[in-house]
Amino acid sequence: MNVKNIGETKHWLRTAATLTEALPYMQRFAGATFVIKYGGHAMGDDRLAANFARDVVLIKQVGIHPIVVHGGGPQIGQMLDRLGIRSTFVDGLRVTDSNAVSVVEMVLSGSINKEIVTALNEAGGRAVGLSGKDGRLIEARKLRRTVRDQDSNIEKILDLGFVGEPTHVNPEVLRVFARSDLIPVIAPIGVGPQGETFNINADTAAGAVARAIGARKLLMLTDVTGVLDSNKELVSQMTVSEARAMMGNGSVTGGMIPKLETCLEAVEGGIPEAHILDGRVPHVLLLEIFTEHGTGTMIVRG
Repeated sequence: MNVKNIGETKHWLRTAATLTEALPYMQRFAGATFVIKYGGHAMGDDRLAANFARDVVLIKQVGIHPIVVHGGGPQIGQMLDRLGIRSTFVDGLRVTDSNAVSVVEMVLSGSINKEIVTALNEAGGRAVGLSGKDGRLIEARKLRRTVRDQDSNIEKILDLGFVGEPTHVNPEVLRVFARSDLIPVIAPIGVGPQGETFNINADTAAGAVARAIGARKLLMLTDVTGVLDSNKELVSQMTVSEARAMMGNGSVTGGMIPKLETCLEAVEGGIPEAHILDGRVPHVLLLEIFTEHGTGTMIVRG
């Protein structure tokens, strides 16, 4: 056997070993529903986006039912700038007036949603795009935030416009997909009591969908490696109480706080496991789901 053939044999042996390692996880999760929040850098990178599509199709192929909830903040910002519509942020939430909410819906439910659906279909899946307004999938109400005036110590209510929070997710709409070979891709747009359109944070929407459907896992793709401790070391697994302690002592800061809050609410709401993963890592979903050591940070009860 020449050197080339030896090298090829070792490569295929590693591939076979990977497949055998994945088998017990395929058996364990067969028939389960996973909610995947997709956003961040991975959405803007063609190679990572193609990897993501193939991974989701593979997950569906082995008998797991993926539900994709996507964001699109940068794309929304670009379109608002192009149209000359000014937007501001409060606590990481885009203040969304009547002009902006139309753009938000157009970008999220239109171009972004269909790009993801197309990528999944090109990878061999059968994906269907939805927004939370379809079938009243995500009913919502106006989100209210308060701020305390430092001089008077009086709390004031901030008007975020058409920014919403989920009040009800219709699980029957999604159970139809679980009984088929279709992969739902959800834009985080909610519908109000009077038919109003609400812009919902994608992390929040994914958590609400996971709780409503009774998902086995919530997987949050981010632009960081996971939750880091005070020494900037990755925490591979934590309980709810440990996570709340880290948030209380200031170890967790910035944009990680709302993501971790969503995971905690999901786990406290009955989801066995929530994961914060680095979407910039190729095939990060497969590494987490089908390998012994996984990746990122897993939050469990305890």
